[in-house]
Amino acid sequence: MPSVMGLLEERQRTARQRVEALQAELREAEAVLERRVVALAELTDALAAGAVLEELVRPAPVPAVDKEPAAGSVVPAWREGVTAGVLAPEYRRLLAVLDAESG
Repeated sequence: MPSVMGLLEERQRTARQRVEALQAELREAEAVLERRVVALAELTDALAAGAVLEELVRPAPVPAVDKEPAAGSVVPAWREGVTAGVLAPEYRRLLAVLDAESG
């Protein structure tokens, strides 16, 4: 049977570990709070100085670039409206030869 003193010491160790964990969590929360207080103060100062809030600037969309199919690329499955332009240059040359011989 464990001693009463041993049980109390174990409870004390557990409580101390919990306090240390909570203190670490509190320090992290205080750091977050401090950063937010500073950010709010900076924003308030900027607005007081006449700065104008603007909508978030979004990057301009990048236009899609038609890339030349790479040599050795996989031939796409045929679909309605697909032209030879989707093929790699070697495959287009083969088609040109076939068209020339058949025509």
